[in-house]
Amino acid sequence: MSVHPHLVAIFGGAVSGAEAASQFTQRGIPCVVFDQNTLPYGKIEDGLPKWHDKLRDKEEERINEKLSHPLVHFVPNVRLGQDVSFEDVARNWGFSAVLLATGAWKDRPLGIEGVDEYVGKGLIYQNPFIYWFNHKHEPGFTGEQYEIKDDAIVIGGGLASLDVLKVLMIESVERALKARGHEADMFSLDRSIAKTLEEKKLTLADLGIKGCTLYYRRRIKDMPLSPSATDTPEQLAKAESVREKVLNNYASKYLFQVKPLHMPVDKIVENGRLVGLVIQETQIENGKAVPVSGSEKEVRSPMVVSSIGSIPELIPGIPEKWGMYQVADEQVCRIKGYENVFAIGNAVTGRGNINESLKHGKEVSERILAEYIDDPVGTLTQEAIAGRETAAAKTVDGLMPHVKRIDPSHYEALISQVDALQKRAGYSGDFREWVAKHLPVRLETLLGH
Repeated sequence: MSVHPHLVAIFGGAVSGAEAASQFTQRGIPCVVFDQNTLPYGKIEDGLPKWHDKLRDKEEERINEKLSHPLVHFVPNVRLGQDVSFEDVARNWGFSAVLLATGAWKDRPLGIEGVDEYVGKGLIYQNPFIYWFNHKHEPGFTGEQYEIKDDAIVIGGGLASLDVLKVLMIESVERALKARGHEADMFSLDRSIAKTLEEKKLTLADLGIKGCTLYYRRRIKDMPLSPSATDTPEQLAKAESVREKVLNNYASKYLFQVKPLHMPVDKIVENGRLVGLVIQETQIENGKAVPVSGSEKEVRSPMVVSSIGSIPELIPGIPEKWGMYQVADEQVCRIKGYENVFAIGNAVTGRGNINESLKHGKEVSERILAEYIDDPVGTLTQEAIAGRETAAAKTVDGLMPHVKRIDPSHYEALISQVDALQKRAGYSGDFREWVAKHLPVRLETLLGH
C-alpha cells in the first residue's frame, strides 16, 4: 500500500465534494470521500427534477470521472453525525484536513408560528416533495408519497420554486389528460403544457383544472432567477429584465399564476389540517418588502408547498449561525473552533445551483491547498497559489505549524478505518462497478425514450 504524507477527508461527494477531491488528487494528495447515500450525486439525483435527464447524466458522469480517480477512497452510506461522530473525526482521526460538502438538504422554515405541526397535513416542504417526484416511478419505491391537489399555493420565488410549480402543473395535467383518454407524459409536458393543450384543442378549464399560484414577497424583477451581475445601474436593469422574462416564459408555458408583493403571515387550520394561509400585501421600501397594514386576506388551498430556500442539516459539534455553518476564516471557510475543518458548496452558500457549488468547491479547495497543506516539491498550480508568496506555496507548514503531516503508521491506521466502513457498506472498492450496480431505474427507460 502506498503511504502518503497527507490524507484529506471530504464529507459529501456531489458537485462541490467531487470537485474538491479532484483538486487534491490532481496534486497527488489522496482523499476519502464519504457520502450519506449509496451514490454521491446529491441534489443532481434527488433535487434536480427528473425532466433534466440529459443535464443529470452529464453532471453525474463528471462526478464519476473525479471520484473514480485511484487516489480517491469512496465510502458510501456514511452519515456524518449519525454513523460517525463529527467531533471524533475532526479531533481524533487525524486527517490532514476535513471538508464539509454536505449540501443544503433542510428546508428553511416557513416562519409562521405552529405551521410545521401540519407538515403532511396540508403543508409540504420543497426538498422531500422533489425527492418524491424524482423517485416515485422506481419499482418498489417506499419513500414518502404525495397526492397532488389542484389549486395549490406555493410560497417562494427562486428557481427551485419554479420547479415545484412545474411539478404541480405537469402532474395535474398529465393525470387529467390520461383520465380523458389522451396520451401524455412528463417529457412532452416539460417542453410546454400550453403547447400540448393547444395541440389537443384543450384548455385547463376543459380539464377542470384551476392551476397553482406562486406567492412572492417582492417584485417579479427582484426574483433570484438570474446570476447576472448587478453592480451598476445598467447591469441591474438588465438582470431585472432577464428575471421578468424567465418568470413570464415559465408562467406562459406551464400555466401557473403569480402573485408578487404578497407574503404569508398566518395559517388557516380546520379539523386538524392546514387549509390555507393568511396572505398580506407588501410594498418595497428602501429595497425591503414591507407589509401593507390592513391588507391581510385569507387564501384557501388544499395544498401548500413552502419553497423559500434550503439550509444545511445541523450536525452536533459544528457551530452554526443563522442556520448555516459558522466559519472563522471567510477566505477558506474554516469552521469556527477547528484548525483544519472547512465547509464548501451549499453548506456555506445555501444555494442549490450546480455551477455555484462547483465553483465554490474549486475555489475553496485551491485556497486550502495553498494555505494549509505543504507542498515540498512545488506541484501546486499557479492558480492555486495566486496572491500568495512563493514560499507559502512550497511549504505551508511554516505558515500553519499546527497542520501536521501524517505519520506513515497513522496513515495505514486511517486507511484501515476507511476499509472497515467500506466493507460495512458492501463497497468493493471499484467505484464504476458500484455505480453501475446501484443506479436507479430511469423514467425515460420505462417510457421507452
